[in-house]
Amino acid sequence: MTDATHLRWRLEVPDPQEEGLCAWLETVGSSAFYREADPPRACYAYFPPDQAPPEIAGLAAFPGVRLLEAEAFGDEDWLAKSREGFGAFDVGARFHVRPLWDPAPGATDRMDLVVNPGLAFGTGGHETTRLCMGLLEELAAADRLQGPILDIGAGTGLLSLAAFLLGGRDITAFDIDPDCGPAMDELIELNAHLLDGARPYASFVGTLEHPDVRAPYAGLLANILLETIQELLPRMAEIAAPGGWLVASGILAERTDEALLSLVTHGFRPEKVVREGEWIAILAVREP
Repeated sequence: MTDATHLRWRLEVPDPQEEGLCAWLETVGSSAFYREADPPRACYAYFPPDQAPPEIAGLAAFPGVRLLEAEAFGDEDWLAKSREGFGAFDVGARFHVRPLWDPAPGATDRMDLVVNPGLAFGTGGHETTRLCMGLLEELAAADRLQGPILDIGAGTGLLSLAAFLLGGRDITAFDIDPDCGPAMDELIELNAHLLDGARPYASFVGTLEHPDVRAPYAGLLANILLETIQELLPRMAEIAAPGGWLVASGILAERTDEALLSLVTHGFRPEKVVREGEWIAILAVREP
């Protein structure tokens, strides 16, 4: 083992605790966090060599969360460890998602999306991302993906890429996390085989006050935490065109009523709610 020793926690995390735990892990120095797509759907948190791990006692603040294993490993094992638990899977009716180290494409009737699981959120493995991609397929089938479209808190840019491949145009993706800028560019490079030289979306790192936010938008994507959605809803209402749609997720099913009330209060009429596990996504329309 080298002097650069990484640490990985394998955790049992009930779905309702995932949001809060992720936020806490970020504050205590975790460099990456993900949940396995397949049962038992364990969660993994990574800590870099220069970061002292948090006190395990801190997990007691999250009911039902258990540390199953704490494993130290050197630099030479980092790549292998980070790849464990992330395999290929189908999303919706149109997409197959695989990590860049998996050379096997999906079925010929599915678009083969290549992702690099890492620091940026949005690799298709989380229920909320899959729910949003399913709603994008429905919007495409109803010819409702005409732009401009704004992806708020885009992470890797996967939802923007999916919207483009489904026929959406004039798409802008942004995130406040500086890691997401390179991640969005990398996603385009990894999926050049689907793009025929096209640039699927413009991107920037910033906020809804950035000069590249140019209203009105025919569609908004917001796969972020409910608290953040609620904070941004007044601005979303300003930039959404009358009759424009909003796909909102990152919302626990137990908070469905709260989310729907927040949308209605800010002029968005809920049209559809879809659920997977303990998570929901909502399709809403900006009232005229």
